Amino acid sequence: MSWILILTLASIVFFNRYVFLEPNVPLKIPGIISKALKYSAPCLLTAICGPIILMDHGVVRAFPLNPYFVAAIFSIIISLVIRNIVSAVILSLAIFYGINYVLQ
Repeated sequence: MSWILILTLASIVFFNRYVFLEPNVPLKIPGIISKALKYSAPCLLTAICGPIILMDHGVVRAFPLNPYFVAAIFSIIISLVIRNIVSAVILSLAIFYGINYVLQ
């Protein structure tokens, strides 16, 4: 079920970003709507990742030993420092699996 939801949301975001932000598409929209559409991917990612990070089967995870929360903080710091998406994702995943292995 979650993979279907993730793929559906990804396709909706891709469609919105392609149709409204691609310069070759003859559709022109006002600047304020174009600016708002640039925030659609981070908003959807936050809506998807927030419950995964904070909850486990409907119960709030314990924060001192929550590997998802600690890894999320590390990934934010890494993305601010590195500025390369692929390297930040790979390093963040490695840190998450390391933290997850140590804390569980």
